[in-house]
Amino acid sequence: MLWKTALSSIVDGKEIIRGYPLQDLIKNRSFAEVIFLLWKGKFPTKMEAQMFDALFVACIDHGVGAPSATVARTVVSTGNSMHTALAAGVATLGELHGGAVETAARFFTENFGVNVSALLKKMKDQKIRLPGFGHKVLSHDNRSDILFSMAKETGFYGKYCGFAMEIFEKLNDGAKKEIPLNIDGAMAAIILDMGFDAGMAKGFFLVGRVPGLVAHIYEEKNSGEGIRRISEEEIVYNGEKN
Repeated sequence: MLWKTALSSIVDGKEIIRGYPLQDLIKNRSFAEVIFLLWKGKFPTKMEAQMFDALFVACIDHGVGAPSATVARTVVSTGNSMHTALAAGVATLGELHGGAVETAARFFTENFGVNVSALLKKMKDQKIRLPGFGHKVLSHDNRSDILFSMAKETGFYGKYCGFAMEIFEKLNDGAKKEIPLNIDGAMAAIILDMGFDAGMAKGFFLVGRVPGLVAHIYEEKNSGEGIRRISEEEIVYNGEKN
């Protein structure tokens, strides 16, 4: 069985990435530029590189309370290795944490061009969660504002960013409490306007979050705190009592 790939190989004793010798990339290109090369098959323009970097920075770390960081730190506190703790942290990136970027991207592509008011009413009536909007802690997500501002500066504020903002405005029209366009929704719209497929959206969060998790794991491992567990004061038994 042959594995065919256009990504990388060893040709004439040299490592090749998308047709470029790895030794040349090491000397002449940044990490983000080579990621872009792998994902898109070409090097980024100056504006693409700037926006690309910003997307990674936006999700690099959201605190100890984020599920990925909490789990990674808990796992390493029990004596596991860094890569085991990292894998555990990455495994938490599901529908409601990290993976929401892809969900929002698919939602935007599948619904672009529809009547937004009718769409929101239908989702409300059917009690369907709106991906890319709302936040458990933040009443307004300033990270989204910054990313959209950069998207305008770099020329990547396109139809999907506009669609996301239309949803935000209709969603909050007359609302007593703002439902924010969150970081997942903003990233999703920009990723699509940069020409990436929705299936790549989660990859942005994965690449951006790993450095933060590594930092959390290293700090926890060297903290001297020992094993992490939920304190008894935070546990409430609500089962039967015999």
